[in-house]
Amino acid sequence: MTSSRWLKILNPYLFLLPALIVLGIIVFFPAIQAFSLSFTRYEYDLTQPPEWIGWENFRQLSEDKVFRQTLINTLIYLLGVVPPLVILSLLLAILVNQKLKAITWFRGAYYTPVVVSMVVAGLAWKALYWSNGLFNQFLRSIGLEDGIPWLTSPNWAIWSLMIVTVWKGLGYYMVIYLAGLQSISPELYEAGAIDGSDGWRKHLDITIPLMSPYIFLVAVISALSATKVFEEVYLLTQGGPRNASKTVVYYLYEKAFKELDISYACTMGLVLFVFILVLSIANLYLSKRVNN
Repeated sequence: MTSSRWLKILNPYLFLLPALIVLGIIVFFPAIQAFSLSFTRYEYDLTQPPEWIGWENFRQLSEDKVFRQTLINTLIYLLGVVPPLVILSLLLAILVNQKLKAITWFRGAYYTPVVVSMVVAGLAWKALYWSNGLFNQFLRSIGLEDGIPWLTSPNWAIWSLMIVTVWKGLGYYMVIYLAGLQSISPELYEAGAIDGSDGWRKHLDITIPLMSPYIFLVAVISALSATKVFEEVYLLTQGGPRNASKTVVYYLYEKAFKELDISYACTMGLVLFVFILVLSIANLYLSKRVNN
């Protein structure tokens, strides 16, 4: 094979090489290192080399009641956040897809929470959730004198965080749906109207079937984001009260950066990776089944 032939074959990979080097340094190498640390004891004194302990971290993890609680909390978060994001953002996209005056302004207004910093949003929502915040003042005005302990009650804390996540993500997923809606030909709706499919009925007959790839895309992205939620927990509840709002990622952060138990945190990260991988495969399988 001539040198020009070899150069033609290698040419695409040479363009990819800089990106592969960067990914290798900041993604692949740390991932491999974290995997190996899962089977070691590496804590407190990080100047000492890791000590190989085999499956001990996984045994400890299986007996960790706090970790089990964080798994349950993460699953609750997943089930509580994904359906509203999938459904409400689709309804919002249908609403702002109408040809109305100043509709561009409404699209921008609904998208604003996405560009707001999570730190700013967290502080604002924390003020709303205070015992004398706007929400409780409204509740007292309608007769509920005690208000609701949004962030200090084990029964309310995680649901309060979900509201913030849904509020922050609606605009982002609305834009994804909006792109799909604008790719649907108006002639399909005109043909549907002739067959009696008009009003909201046309969305059931035409919009939702054609939007199924976008619906599954939003479901996958929002599910992955829900399993990795951190900022809302860190800013609003710090995992409390009594671990009621502590998620796997926040518990991992505590172990790694507060207690410096690096190997145990890597073990939790590996378990979370497997959970997300299974979730992604399940979503992909369901997507193919529905589209076929």
